[in-house]
Amino acid sequence: MAKKTESRFLCGECGHRTVTWTGRCPGCGAWGTLAEILEEKGPGESRRARVKPLNVFDVEAPRRVASGIDELDRVLGGGWVPGGVSLLGGEPGIGKSTLLLQACAAMASQGRKVLYLSGEESASQVALRARRLGATGGDLHLVCQDDLESALASASDYAFVVADSVQALKAPGEPGWPGTPSQVRAVAQTCISLAKAQAIPFVLVGHITKEGQLAGPKLLEHMVDVVLLFSGERSSPYRLLRALKNRYGATDELGIFEMIERGLAPVEDASLLYWNAAEGSVPGVAMTVALEGSRPLVAEVQALACATPFPYPKRTARGVDVARVQLLLAVLERRCGLSYRTSDVYVNIAGGLQVRETSADLALCMALASAATDRSLPPECCFLGEVGLAGEIRPCRRTGLRLREAARLGFRRAVVSRRDRDEMPSGMDVVAVSELKEALEVMER
Repeated sequence: MAKKTESRFLCGECGHRTVTWTGRCPGCGAWGTLAEILEEKGPGESRRARVKPLNVFDVEAPRRVASGIDELDRVLGGGWVPGGVSLLGGEPGIGKSTLLLQACAAMASQGRKVLYLSGEESASQVALRARRLGATGGDLHLVCQDDLESALASASDYAFVVADSVQALKAPGEPGWPGTPSQVRAVAQTCISLAKAQAIPFVLVGHITKEGQLAGPKLLEHMVDVVLLFSGERSSPYRLLRALKNRYGATDELGIFEMIERGLAPVEDASLLYWNAAEGSVPGVAMTVALEGSRPLVAEVQALACATPFPYPKRTARGVDVARVQLLLAVLERRCGLSYRTSDVYVNIAGGLQVRETSADLALCMALASAATDRSLPPECCFLGEVGLAGEIRPCRRTGLRLREAARLGFRRAVVSRRDRDEMPSGMDVVAVSELKEALEVMER
């Protein structure tokens, strides 16, 4: 019996399907995202899928393929996974193509056959960049065209494939211009099908919108296995690589690179990026150790309090949530008697580091108290702990690892929670406190 076709409307943002067109998607509420698609309908008989118990499947851990760049492997969880599809996003000019071209060259030098597909640049442009990066050796091949079908005709012969970018390629048989939601979905699905069928690690490069989101339908992030975000300040040579999604590993690791003349170089000692040892101490400065995945980073918390003639004092924070600053100011006032009602308060994490965990609460409180009293904290001392609304100091995770990093950089004293049961490094003076009032007594010693 012949198959019939039915018209359906698919949302390019959330993937919601409906039988009628509407201006607004019923699923996500976005306007103008519904596009018509034709689906084939079978003769009507239903086929039941074979169901098996989960314990009958013999599953082996995938053997990862090293990218040749240690910082990239750290974020991926050990390397690329055969058959896995990764999406690398970042602002224009941040270094996405440079990072992947260096990874392709490193893998090609290890004897792997690598294909780099560029839909945005000409062959001469890519070759010029590769020559500057020193990435011309090995079995690295290049295809520069936007037709996906012809570009991937021989992709199954390669051990690693990069498509730059998913918004610049065009899938055959799909209406619309490259970069439209339907085209992005079709290009991604074609690449995913190839990667799964041939067990090839596949990387897609994605653009970033002005709102900081990956361009294209949100469905794209659900389709791929790994979503990587490459970011950094324009005025800084340093670049940060994070995993927003990783089906094969953790998402809390951080890769740090420095943009130099010959491309991206991994940063050897990341803690020195955010802290410079200074002689003497200044009021309003406290040290802590933040944890990015398994990597400890020494962070300098800076606070400034100055009188204001206005009835509503200003609260400004960079590198830490301003709502957290307001909460800790209330704790300092209610539990320790320090008032900031007539003062503007400014908080900064030196070096542009973003601290999202609560282990920096104690250091933040110490910096705020030091700024309010104009008294310096002891040098070579760091503070670790979460501060509760009752003024209690709670332990943070992996305190021993943090303190070992602090000791390596010359810190001789640390203030931590009395409830912390982690093994402390030898040779460091560890002061255990239960309440914030006890920690503030450190300024008086």
